[in-house]
Amino acid sequence: MMKLTYLFMLAFLSALAPAMAQTNETGVFHGAQPTKDRYRAVYQLNTADTAVIRHALANIQNALNDPRLKGKLEVELVVYGGAVATYRKDKPYFEKEVTSLQKQGVIMAMCENTMRIRKISRDELFPIISYVPTANGELIIREQEGWAIIRP
Repeated sequence: MMKLTYLFMLAFLSALAPAMAQTNETGVFHGAQPTKDRYRAVYQLNTADTAVIRHALANIQNALNDPRLKGKLEVELVVYGGAVATYRKDKPYFEKEVTSLQKQGVIMAMCENTMRIRKISRDELFPIISYVPTANGELIIREQEGWAIIRP
């Protein structure tokens, strides 16, 4: 019985240790600490829902503004499907945000497969857009390279 109690206590303390390691001397958690020189995230966007698109763009800006990630974060936004509205010249609802993010180094990628299916030419999109053959291929490659995949 004593051995079982000891094993239970050991398991409990092992589970508690990581949580304790994330707090300061006052016991308050202040978030994960950056331990790497570089972080990379790819956001995928495939809906025409304007609220979701705005939310995704705001999320990217929030990540860029995080003081823990300043100067360490590389971001790509991969757009496909209905989210093509994000990059369209004839519906410039998001032009200000997209341009601002691109000026901050965010790669604005558009799926050429979506363009082909929807018969959209490059002339219909903002000139700052980059192109990938398929969004899914881009996400697969980025994930294998160690990029965080964010699905807003």
